[in-house]
Amino acid sequence: MPQPIIEFKNFGFQYDAQAEPTLHNIDLAIYPGEKVLIAGPSGSGKSTIASCINGLIPFSYPGKCTGSLTVAGLDAPHSSLFELSKYVGTVLQDPDGQFIGLTVAEDIAFALENDQVEQGKMKQIVQQVARLVDIDGQLGSAPHALSGGQKQRVSLAGVMVDDVDILLFDEPLANLDPATGKQTIELIEAIQQRSGAAVVIIEHRLEDVLWRSVDRIVLVGEGRILADTTPDQLLASGLLTENGIREPLYLTALKYAGVEITPEKRPAHIDTIQLEEADKEKMREWFRQTPPAPPAPQQEVLLEVEDLTFGYEEGQTNLEHVSFQVHKGEMLSIVGRNGAGKSTLSKLICGFETPNSGRIRLNGRDLSGDTIKERAAHIGYVMQNPNQMISKPMIWDEVELGLLQTEMTAEERKARVEETLKICGLYPFRKWPVSALSFGQKKRVTIASVLVMDPEIIILDEPTAGQDFRHYTDIMEFLRSLNKRGVTVMMITHDMHLMQEYTGRALVFSQKRLLHDGTAVEALTTPELVKEASLKETSLFTLAQKCGVEPPQAFVQRFIDYDRQVRDDE
Repeated sequence: MPQPIIEFKNFGFQYDAQAEPTLHNIDLAIYPGEKVLIAGPSGSGKSTIASCINGLIPFSYPGKCTGSLTVAGLDAPHSSLFELSKYVGTVLQDPDGQFIGLTVAEDIAFALENDQVEQGKMKQIVQQVARLVDIDGQLGSAPHALSGGQKQRVSLAGVMVDDVDILLFDEPLANLDPATGKQTIELIEAIQQRSGAAVVIIEHRLEDVLWRSVDRIVLVGEGRILADTTPDQLLASGLLTENGIREPLYLTALKYAGVEITPEKRPAHIDTIQLEEADKEKMREWFRQTPPAPPAPQQEVLLEVEDLTFGYEEGQTNLEHVSFQVHKGEMLSIVGRNGAGKSTLSKLICGFETPNSGRIRLNGRDLSGDTIKERAAHIGYVMQNPNQMISKPMIWDEVELGLLQTEMTAEERKARVEETLKICGLYPFRKWPVSALSFGQKKRVTIASVLVMDPEIIILDEPTAGQDFRHYTDIMEFLRSLNKRGVTVMMITHDMHLMQEYTGRALVFSQKRLLHDGTAVEALTTPELVKEASLKETSLFTLAQKCGVEPPQAFVQRFIDYDRQVRDDE
């Protein structure tokens, strides 16, 4: 039996700033060449485990360690960051916090420069690695000017140039479109097979990670290891939903039909799951017995986008001839590949950019003469990266900031801020500094700071990125409650679960143009559209085909409506 490359023995950790330990009695061994997924709700301690492995704890985040931790034979808590970096390569959840170079090429080459690699060889390695992650066309670009998915690829390339023994990925899929997420998982597997490195992945998007096999899933909760087992064993156990992790939708659908999920059925992936004919008949019977939901009535038009064209630079366009209408009280998704123009569209609607041609109207009125502030009274915008929005050091002050420009009294402001913080799950942290929060918690602060203004339309760029299922559900149910009161919600998202579960309509973008304006189910069950817009065919569609349910598109819609009703009744 080989020696573990990472070994925790009765390990505990308490941050200096916290009154209680974050990790308790961690016993975990990871071996060379293994691929291990660490899952758990926000605040469970999984990112703290990662920071212990790569040396950020205790050197960047001071605190007290107990027990022992060895990484590549080193006593990790007593080794330097530099020593550990020779063995551990890390891709962070927030790529902006990882960039060093002024250009993509410089950033990828950073580790090679530290190792004094000869310049000709360095350029060759950078070009080769950039081609592997499909970022070679952006080598001269500034990293911060790239889309979220492109930034993640640069971070991945920067790790790949080093010949490390351990590859550590903290939420690697958070900013990626579904197809790019699949490619990233495939790329991680290819890198592992070529290098023989141990791979540790921390990720909320469980179904997406399981696109390629993992050896084990380590489930963490409240700073303790709750399970350390195979994917098939864990998915059959029910522990995921009990601990705030979203199970794959095809498993939920099978359970609704009364199909028992056992490890022998190999439930870790829709392509591997073994279903008997009796199981398939249960699915067909469930479909026959479940009536379709009545269509929702359509309200009057609120927002009109007419023949919109825009480019950041002269002679280039980022959006071309985009037209659509949004009705009052709608909740819709804006989806498509990274760099397709989704975030650009939201900036145009909010007035951050001015279109080259075309019109944007709100309640029939042309917005071209309105300032950003005037638009903000009606249209709230939550950016993808919370660090680009937050301007106050304390959470309460950040959420209250927009209300200070209104005529509300101090008591009215206090009541509004408290209500919003409670809904967003931030009330226990109301006196905390923003700097003490995780990336996901910062995201909730930015959502709270916009929701507190009670806007007519809310546009959210990746509202649930980095959120565990419980906080994801809290935020989405809150947005849905606003929507029920008539607030229009538009979400830019790479999360196909979110699109299916919460939005009846999807605007699908690719190559600067609006490809599709129709139902979310159509977007995820039309193979040509899935491919062109870098979406991901829903596993529900695959399950329907496996079970012989006809038509499979109707099955997907029936499941979404039924699942919504079940959760509303709970």
